[in-house]
Amino acid sequence: MLPNILYLHSHDTGRFISPYGHAFSTPNLQHLAQEGTTFRQMFCAAPSCSPSRAALLTGQCAHSSGMLGLAHRGWTLHDYSQHILHTLRRAGYTSTLCGIQHIAAGPESAKIIGYDEDLQPRSHAQNVAQSAGEWLENRAKSGETAPFFLDVGFIETHTLFEDESTFGRGLGDPRFVRVPPPLPDTPQTRQDFADYSESVKILDGAIGAILAALEKTGFAQNTLVIFTTDHGIPFPAMKCNLTDFGCGVAFIVRGPQTETGQIWNGGQVCDAMLCQSDVFPTLCEFLGIAVPSHVQGTSFLPVLRGETAQIHDEIFAEVTHHAAYEPMRSVRTQRHQYIRRFDGRQTPVLPNCDDSRAKTLWLEHGWKREKSKKNSFSTSFSIRIKPKIWRKIPISHRFWPTCATVCRTGWSARTTRF
Repeated sequence: MLPNILYLHSHDTGRFISPYGHAFSTPNLQHLAQEGTTFRQMFCAAPSCSPSRAALLTGQCAHSSGMLGLAHRGWTLHDYSQHILHTLRRAGYTSTLCGIQHIAAGPESAKIIGYDEDLQPRSHAQNVAQSAGEWLENRAKSGETAPFFLDVGFIETHTLFEDESTFGRGLGDPRFVRVPPPLPDTPQTRQDFADYSESVKILDGAIGAILAALEKTGFAQNTLVIFTTDHGIPFPAMKCNLTDFGCGVAFIVRGPQTETGQIWNGGQVCDAMLCQSDVFPTLCEFLGIAVPSHVQGTSFLPVLRGETAQIHDEIFAEVTHHAAYEPMRSVRTQRHQYIRRFDGRQTPVLPNCDDSRAKTLWLEHGWKREKSKKNSFSTSFSIRIKPKIWRKIPISHRFWPTCATVCRTGWSARTTRF
């Protein structure tokens, strides 16, 4: 019997939850990690809301799926039938949306994507959790035997939408907060992170309520639970940046309590370098269904089976549009990361950084006029190619294949700390 799939996803959380070693109160996610598998090196394919989600749900890069920018700013998938729910439907699954999805806009967005049902709760986590719990209870009473794909999306931990967010209200206690790099440790940034702490606590409580409902209704025994987020947290040099601060995401999976489901369980930690576009083909292999031809990701089940330590020599990520045009591409290996901008711009694209105390602080200290060096605001690992080598590379090969080759061979490579 095919397992149900519960897909839980948050906004702008990065890896800032307790299973990744951060001192935030997320006991329910911690418990999920202790029962399942925590992927320590999972990355989004694009650190922008809609492109990232589209990559996971279609198994494609953003420039292939068509989602080069935000859905509410007019961007769409080339083909919504490439969404994973359509592949699951052909295998007998029903599909239900509860909360945000962010890959189609407008009142008919759930129909555009193709969900069988849209619960339409208010976006606050507590409302979403209540709606999802009620749906599970009703499903259990209905006697429906078809496997379900329940897509549960939270607005938390986004900084915007003041009527729904804890950010900007000063609700968190900033006295004992550790501010991560690349942000400075100041009263302003500590308050931002204290507010984030309150937001992620609300998120975790809602997830706990849904997992409790899953247990109460008896579905937990045969449900694959996935938790992830779209990209890094919404502060300067994080969200909308191609460094690990922007692309590193939480990804935790707990399998069903079946013989085949145990591959996901046991409190494991996976260190393979993966991309969210790999999730689609991995689910297909786990479920025993054919992978559609449009999928570009690679199944990572061989890693979980112990057949290999890695499935990628390199992974790619991109930004084209967010709130503003900012074309960038990156390639990352275990040792190096190369980021290239294509607009010739040296100063920050400010609309692509969400408003926060941290952003205001940076602006007060001249960030708007600051000219960055090539690869600035990158990770501790970067690559520089000597000009005489770069000029020998044909223009048509100067990005995707070249970067991968450079990272594998180490041409003129050196680590640089910013």
